Amino acid sequence: MRRFFIKVSDQLTVLYLMLFLLLFSCVSSDEHHNEQVKLHNKDIIFGAQQLTVYLPMLKGKRVGLVVNQTSQVANKHLVDVLIANHVNVPAIFAPEHGFRGDYDAGEKFSSSVDEKTGIPLISIYGKNKKPSAEVMANLDVIIFDIQDVGVRFYTYISSMHYMMEAAADAGVSFIVFDRPNPNGAFVDGPMLEPEFTSFVGMHKIPLVHGMTVAELALMFTGEGWLNSDKDLNLTVVSMKNYQRKMLYSLPIKPSPNLPNDVAINLYPSLGFFEATPVSIGRGTNFPFQVIGHDKIAVGDFEFMPVSTPGAASTPKLMNKMLIGQDLRQSHVKGIDLSFIIKWHQAFKITNTTFFTRANFMDKLSGTDKLRKSIVAGKTQQEIKQSWQQGLLNFNSLRKPYLLYKDL
Repeated sequence: MRRFFIKVSDQLTVLYLMLFLLLFSCVSSDEHHNEQVKLHNKDIIFGAQQLTVYLPMLKGKRVGLVVNQTSQVANKHLVDVLIANHVNVPAIFAPEHGFRGDYDAGEKFSSSVDEKTGIPLISIYGKNKKPSAEVMANLDVIIFDIQDVGVRFYTYISSMHYMMEAAADAGVSFIVFDRPNPNGAFVDGPMLEPEFTSFVGMHKIPLVHGMTVAELALMFTGEGWLNSDKDLNLTVVSMKNYQRKMLYSLPIKPSPNLPNDVAINLYPSLGFFEATPVSIGRGTNFPFQVIGHDKIAVGDFEFMPVSTPGAASTPKLMNKMLIGQDLRQSHVKGIDLSFIIKWHQAFKITNTTFFTRANFMDKLSGTDKLRKSIVAGKTQQEIKQSWQQGLLNFNSLRKPYLLYKDL
């Protein structure tokens, strides 16, 4: 049998070689990660970026815009880009949170005039979710270009629905500039039941639907969900180089209380807490990333909500020290019911009402079955199993409207 020996000098050589290979592998891994990040963010071409596609459609037209702070084209607002290209913009329609995204959730605001451009700003949030016939008579085209987060109770898609109806009634064309869905890799949650239809749930889709706004617009028309006796002239400007399961980090927060990726990913799971006495961090620097209460606790993280104009003027449990969970390092995808189940159990032990706004919980859920299942003590697995047939049916229903492939 042969024996192999390495001299001391050769051992040092091997050691240096091993260190070099280790360093090289780390650099290669970092480079690969950077390539992935570059692919996920830089290479996607949004609908609004494709001026050569849509500017010819707007020539000589009176164009209304449904836009907010996310409607950017290469660091310029879409309004400014269109004006610079001599497009006639007689009206801007502002959804929830306003044209600049500086109104709190649920905060009403009046129509006004944009100080920079002098263009009328027409509120489509509150009582008047559709513009008047007089306003629509002065338009030929409406463009919708707003960043959504892929959750049914996020109201931008409800505003899009109403504006599509208004356009159909008035014989005005409707164009959707598409943007990524940061929760696009998931289809999860209960399907909306018709009796629970509201502004936070208008469509027979699951809570997390995995579709972009352009795909949803195609579905609204294709399935006959618009309440109009006239056909809508709908055009979508789809994205290039986008695939549904791409990781995409939003460059601009889509609303005041969704400041980062963690909040956006937790939003489908923590939104239910809006129907309870428990805080999910409105009035802090980390909304939708913490859970807490002043008398009942799950966890030991302390925080205090304070008045935050433009985001949470009077947040729940304001100026009180709360104890609960810090989820800022979490990696939740889809819907995680463990949070609301645990907090319900903690309230139940103390004989304290948890769903203080039961009707609102049912509207957020699109059904009363989720609330009743939690109260009945069902597990997350049991509840999610009850959704599966509805999700299978929805996946079949949505297929004709999908514009992008999965990775």
